[in-house]
Amino acid sequence: MADATALGMPSVRTPRAPQRIGQSYHIRTFGCQMNEHDSERIGGLLTADGMVATPTLEEADVVVLNTCTIRENADNKLYGFLGALRAVKNRRPGMKILVGGCSAQKDGDLVMERARWVDAVFGTHNVHRVVDLLDHVDEWGPVTEIWEETTSTDDFPSYLPAQRETPHSAWVTIAIGCDNSCTFCIVPTVRGREISRRVGDVIGEVRSLAADGVTEITLLGQNVNSYGRDLELNGRRPVFADLLRQVGAVEGIRRVRYTSPHPKDFKEDVALAMAKTKSVCEQLHLPLQSGSDRILAAMHRGYNASRFLSRLEMARDIVPNLAVSTDIIVGFPGETEDDFAATMDVVAAARFDQAFTFQYSPRPGTPAATMGGQIPKEIVQDRFDRLVTLQNQISLEKNEAAVGGVEEVLVEGPSKKDPTVMTARTRGNKPVHAPGRYEPGTYLRAEITQAAPHHLLGRVIS
Repeated sequence: MADATALGMPSVRTPRAPQRIGQSYHIRTFGCQMNEHDSERIGGLLTADGMVATPTLEEADVVVLNTCTIRENADNKLYGFLGALRAVKNRRPGMKILVGGCSAQKDGDLVMERARWVDAVFGTHNVHRVVDLLDHVDEWGPVTEIWEETTSTDDFPSYLPAQRETPHSAWVTIAIGCDNSCTFCIVPTVRGREISRRVGDVIGEVRSLAADGVTEITLLGQNVNSYGRDLELNGRRPVFADLLRQVGAVEGIRRVRYTSPHPKDFKEDVALAMAKTKSVCEQLHLPLQSGSDRILAAMHRGYNASRFLSRLEMARDIVPNLAVSTDIIVGFPGETEDDFAATMDVVAAARFDQAFTFQYSPRPGTPAATMGGQIPKEIVQDRFDRLVTLQNQISLEKNEAAVGGVEEVLVEGPSKKDPTVMTARTRGNKPVHAPGRYEPGTYLRAEITQAAPHHLLGRVIS
């Protein structure tokens, strides 16, 4: 196995003529929006090198797995998938298999050890090097290249060409890394310290996307609230609220979303920017994680339940018709039945529109993984089921309140279950299914006729 740095490979991108004209690639993405954005950029680089995307993995000349390591199940999926790929590569030995993303960043050598048929492993800080790595594999064989950190703001994924799945919608990275110390989270280890992107670069990309027909932008950062703390512009540091207003003012952009803010840092200025900027959607993802003050302290979250609820109330007071989603972890080490009851109480009080609920999974390298009081699986499952039942009931009640009203929806495409039905999304980020075929990227008005916990039904009226 070769080490890329030791072999003297260049650490910067240089212009090149396409080298793989007529070859095909397939990218499989695991994990969060950051990974999805990275995959778009990997696809853009491979396309620029003359390759074409194929939905059929078995026929691809190059397969890229962009991995996640937030939970143990993500690692299991990766190695299961790699096991299945071994048989494909045995049939087609010319296929190249690359593994990138967070699992690669954390366990690069382990990936090579457990799956020796992998050709290259690269981390989260050197996404831009994927074509160079392919060149190196062709010459020298399997290679692992893991950079400890992003070496320049020029290495931001957003600087790379993108191969987007949806021409009307795009991710825009405003910051990478994280300076928080949540005890359950591996992100600071695999994504590095927090680095903000320059305001002008963000706005320049948004303008370019708008000129290309994009009308919906989602701003990405591990903690968007702390955007700009490492920057200085004309003697002052830019703040996220100002960036939100500027992005929302770009001509052609009709919807702006962002993810994710941290409750300890969520301030009134951001809520005011949301309320006063027409294109910013009335949608907020505010991760709770737990409703127990004791568990929140053990998680190093920097807030308690009361403070979380007061921030949520502030946001709802300022932003009319705000739809709120959250993340909740069940079974964190040491969680008692009383702690879980506190979480249920906060969920009942907060009345989230949607909650992404997770069973705690120890991640090696995080402080929580070595904490005492790991909860037995059957207890975690019981608590998880009770939480999901409560949240589904709240979600249904929230969605039922929309029945009879009219929503602006953005068409995403035909329903996966029925091609005669379209799937669209409200400004509050709720999926709407309605009869008819409409071009993706079209804005329509739909009357909501029926509700379910996780979607709405409707009919197009204009």
